[in-house]
Amino acid sequence: MIDPETNEDFDERPVFNEEIDTEAIETSVRAMLAAFGENPDREGLVNTPKRVARMYPELLSGYRTDVEKLVNGAVFNVTYDDMVIVRDIEYFSLCEHHILPFMGRAHVAYIPNSQVLGLSKIPRIVDMFSRRLQVQERMTRQIADFINDLLHPQGVAVVVEGLHLCAMMRGVRKHDARMTTSTMLGTFRKSINTRQEFLDHLNRGAEPLRI
Repeated sequence: MIDPETNEDFDERPVFNEEIDTEAIETSVRAMLAAFGENPDREGLVNTPKRVARMYPELLSGYRTDVEKLVNGAVFNVTYDDMVIVRDIEYFSLCEHHILPFMGRAHVAYIPNSQVLGLSKIPRIVDMFSRRLQVQERMTRQIADFINDLLHPQGVAVVVEGLHLCAMMRGVRKHDARMTTSTMLGTFRKSINTRQEFLDHLNRGAEPLRI
């Protein structure tokens, strides 16, 4: 979507690097409690604004992730050109439309082109993009694009499953509805056999997503 004032794509702008203003969050939460008809000074709520203000820097830490520290030199030259899969990576995120949580599992695969990434880095990449105000479709693409730009592999595949509280608690109120999104790049997009091999791995021993 294009911003008519700047003529920029909303999703392509640089992510902000400013620190979260916890004091402003605290003030806003107190005002919200009053707007709900609650008494912000009653015993159970008096410290709620401070707790919420301390929570958001953690939940939105992906905005301030240092990419160099995340990768930390863990890109290795290896003679290996078969599929690498890291599956069932748990994630938690916040829907940007209602600021309610969505959560689930991400499954990531790539086929190296002379370079591989340290195993622990792929879950950290998922965390970097999930700990932001997000939509699942964009998050899926961001994970795939990041790995593609970092390793220049033969292909990248990302499948993300999610349970969205904005659909479970309000609106349609469908407790068991879950969303699956995927991004296929390179050989995963071009080759049906490669894509099917990846999906077959995911289907082996797969369990339903539960909370």
